[in-house]
Amino acid sequence: MTIPIHQPLPRTGLLARLGRESAFLLASFPLAIVAFVVAVTGVALGAGLLIIFVGLFVVAGTLFVAQGLGDLERRRFAAVGRPLPPTQPFRREKRGLARVLARLRHGQSWLDLLHAFLRFPVSTFTFVLLVTWWSVALGGLTYVVWEQFLPVDNTSLADLLGYPGRTADVVLSTAVGLVFLLLLPFVVRAAFALEHGLAYATLGATHAARLREQVDALSSSRSAAVDAEADTLGRIERDLHDGPQQRLLRTSMDLQAAQRRLAENDTPAARELVDQAVLQVQESVAELRALSRGIAPPVLADRGLEAALSAAAAQSPIPVRLRVDLDGERLLRPRENAAYFLVVEALTNAAKHSGAGEIDVEVTRSGDVVTVTVADDGDGGAHLGKGHGLSGLADRLAGLDGTLEVRSPDGGGTVVTGRIPVGR
Repeated sequence: MTIPIHQPLPRTGLLARLGRESAFLLASFPLAIVAFVVAVTGVALGAGLLIIFVGLFVVAGTLFVAQGLGDLERRRFAAVGRPLPPTQPFRREKRGLARVLARLRHGQSWLDLLHAFLRFPVSTFTFVLLVTWWSVALGGLTYVVWEQFLPVDNTSLADLLGYPGRTADVVLSTAVGLVFLLLLPFVVRAAFALEHGLAYATLGATHAARLREQVDALSSSRSAAVDAEADTLGRIERDLHDGPQQRLLRTSMDLQAAQRRLAENDTPAARELVDQAVLQVQESVAELRALSRGIAPPVLADRGLEAALSAAAAQSPIPVRLRVDLDGERLLRPRENAAYFLVVEALTNAAKHSGAGEIDVEVTRSGDVVTVTVADDGDGGAHLGKGHGLSGLADRLAGLDGTLEVRSPDGGGTVVTGRIPVGR
């Protein structure tokens, strides 16, 4: 999950900006009429029908349309280089009456409706101002062309000011047009700023709340990652103490006893002690190999993800078909490690529990997301329950803004899919 950062607006020419903002303001007026009619009709009808409960659905529908019109405005502002800040989205997971109630509780939808009411008088003012200013500017500059078509007894601006005659009339009208033209960019900019300010105060009002949600989500994912790392380190420490450490201590004692037996020429007893020591060493190696699943192998750092996964696939007791396509680029180390451990944990779970005949592993990159898929044809039944290896992987991926999905119907095989943002 990423928090959007507003970039500085690109510099554009005066004429280009003037044309773009003028077109925006001209289009705002008819859209404002539509939004105002929808808002007034929906609220009035919904309020009248509240007594028979149907009004809730009417109001919810009005809020839905208001959000759609608000989203249209957000796209329009973004198209002219003045994007509004992102706001709290409406969650669409719920259905039926629960969704209607969720819509009624969605604060940004009410703010979008408020914008539909307020933008009508604002857009009416800016539309009249814009049309008037453009008309005076263009009409004054072209007065010399079309004034000859006016009635002979027409009273001109020059006549009203006490300067009779055609020359004075043309000069004064042209001067007025020139003044309006020089002020036109500032007037259009002010009118656009008025509309943008209203939109920012309503259509972008829940920006701070959205940022707080994103910060909370980031804090939660980071905490999950820290907890996952702590659990992993605790498991390694506990397993080292209870497993290889005790076996190696036993091996050392057995070898010391064998030395004493050899010194006493008790060969059969010494041979038995040596055999036990060899067995202890072999079991220690097996346990250390199992523990190493939580530690990235040197081949991952030296040769990259594809080589490390090839080595892991070669050690799997189940045949593995591997495909890695990362466009020839290496991932950042934390993301590379996460992808590696996801595959290794999934292979280990498949070998222990799935009864699969083969496993397909695919690592691909699409844009800024790496997708890791491990699919087997086994018995299914895997899940992300607490205490399982896959649960720890989900926490690890959450710390990288990634996600983990497991589809494992009984008897239908297991598909583990992880999505990891590439990051920068």
